[in-house]
Amino acid sequence: MKLTIVFAGLLGVFLTPALAFTDISIGGNSNSGISGQQSVSVNNEHNVANVDNNNGWDSWNALWDYNTDLAAVRLFGKKKCIVHRMNKDAMPSLQTLDKLVKEKKLQGEGPGGPPAKDLRYSINPKEVKDLSKLGKPIASMCRGIPTYMADEIKGASMFFYESNCYDVNVWWLLKFSYCGVIED
Repeated sequence: MKLTIVFAGLLGVFLTPALAFTDISIGGNSNSGISGQQSVSVNNEHNVANVDNNNGWDSWNALWDYNTDLAAVRLFGKKKCIVHRMNKDAMPSLQTLDKLVKEKKLQGEGPGGPPAKDLRYSINPKEVKDLSKLGKPIASMCRGIPTYMADEIKGASMFFYESNCYDVNVWWLLKFSYCGVIED
């Protein structure tokens, strides 16, 4: 009896992380619309998704925290972190994202669905000093680098920002543009 309980406990310890975490990689090529290599990790236990885009100087990491409804992108070439509210009308739920990952619908030439949603944000040039209010996952990702908040811009009036935008394309689902002047 004791051996069964110990075995069941050990099985739970080793199996729980495997059930809570899903990870895939997506290779980019000139025909896919993705540059570099993208990978996504979904952690259902902590309600976060992590997207890595490895493309040399243009590499970035995005974290979507479904507990705080905040998203962050760390731009490695700029050595900056940008945080914003998640647009729940445009961004997939964690369950939907997990399903896309498990069904491998983020690989290949795209899921064959509607075009990617464009989301545009205006970066507040004032640096965030207290990262703890952003939640532990985002605070950990952005620790040690200048971090800025951004607000979503509704509508198409972006002509005055075009030269100061940082674009982040997440698979064939979302296209983020973070616009504004931040110190280099």
